Amino acid sequence: MIKLLSFLPSSLTKRLVHAAALMRNPYCVGVRVLVIGKPLETGVGDPAGLTSAASPEPCESVLLVRHSYLPGWYLPGGGVDRGESMQAAARRELTEETGIVAEGTLRLLGAYLNRQGLGRDHVGLFLLRDWTKGEGYLQPNAEISEAAFFPLNALPADVSPATARRLQDWMEKGEGMAAQDEGYW
Repeated sequence: MIKLLSFLPSSLTKRLVHAAALMRNPYCVGVRVLVIGKPLETGVGDPAGLTSAASPEPCESVLLVRHSYLPGWYLPGGGVDRGESMQAAARRELTEETGIVAEGTLRLLGAYLNRQGLGRDHVGLFLLRDWTKGEGYLQPNAEISEAAFFPLNALPADVSPATARRLQDWMEKGEGMAAQDEGYW
């Protein structure tokens, strides 16, 4: 299929291939993982730049990915395959996209209805604090053009709207965020 589309710009080809994959197997359930890191462990920038006026201590950082077929930054994740649990999908997608291996418990923060697309997709959001660097750690691949940790108080400007909402909820409500949410991604 990609050869047939070789006359098109690569960005359009990637979008068409992604759309075709979704049409063949439309996701009904997806997962996203809120991976929390400590600034000095993740190597995010200059530790001095990870503080804010409100908090003189370095703040936590969060892992975001940039897809090859979409603009903006997102929480890592993807679709749940047939016969796969949400937790298994979250672990698999995280490793595939970022090279990070989930070592600890994935804690379900909430389940949300994604009103985009078909309007019947649900997204499970998981929290992960214990992880290790695996093969391909934060290296680009066919699906992910960039993966990086960002301090929660210095997120990139082009974070997707849904990602921005979930991170804002996390910063305001912590692990009790899902209980107070309306349930929409």
